[in-house]
Amino acid sequence: MREKAALSSYNEIEPGLKIDCEKCSGLCCVALYCMKTDGFPDDKEAGVPCKHLQADFCCAIHSELAKKNMRGCLAYDCFGAGQKVTRNCYPGVDWQSDPDKAQEIFDVFLVVFQLHQMEWYLLEALDLMGDSALKDVIAGLISENEKMTAKPPQEMLQLDIQGYREAVNKVLKQVTSLRSADDGSGSHKDYLGKSFKGVNLQGRDFSMALLIAADLRGCNLDNTNFLGADIRDADIRDADLSSSIFLTQMQINAAKGNAHTKLPLKLSRPVWWQEK
Repeated sequence: MREKAALSSYNEIEPGLKIDCEKCSGLCCVALYCMKTDGFPDDKEAGVPCKHLQADFCCAIHSELAKKNMRGCLAYDCFGAGQKVTRNCYPGVDWQSDPDKAQEIFDVFLVVFQLHQMEWYLLEALDLMGDSALKDVIAGLISENEKMTAKPPQEMLQLDIQGYREAVNKVLKQVTSLRSADDGSGSHKDYLGKSFKGVNLQGRDFSMALLIAADLRGCNLDNTNFLGADIRDADIRDADLSSSIFLTQMQINAAKGNAHTKLPLKLSRPVWWQEK
């Protein structure tokens, strides 16, 4: 019964790690530093609202982002940090209504973003490890994460995020090692523009790899590890990533797919992808 209860609680965590802009006060459009060369409307300093952000926190050009090739805006995903900070950490208050709290709100948003991103990976690692001893370590880190994001904002800003990240990275490296089918060739990480078309990449470790504009069409990507990989403009049209591991919505948003690209169940197909 304990195992079933724990599994249920983990399933309840995942929806909170998915972006819900309607419940957010436009934090990503204000708190972050942006550059036009990265696919954002303009160069923008952190803490300055995007010129297209409206008073109701909606984007004035949201329906035109794909047409205007705003790739940075299209790709960005906060792992649910925006609605968490808006609704849970500062209920009834936002950076617009209380300018004196604005910087604190932005700082807390960045903390929660980091914690939610790590929790996303930990939840998948927990599922991948089955009944191994490492599962208890992962569960402990998830529990710690939940406690940290439940703290008052001022206490969140005092957290040792780097120390926690090191513990998470250690576990993720162990999971990667256990799941990888690499023979050592995976140690190379620069695949900028490389064509893998039709190659069997099953179990390949692409963690932290540079796969910008790489061609992954027709590849076997079963159990392929994309942890932290940069797949901006990677061609995944007609590719089957349904069993690939450690993918995030942000990675998928930044890649080039189509209606035939298969994704893990927890990820959504971008509406701006090609049909064919």
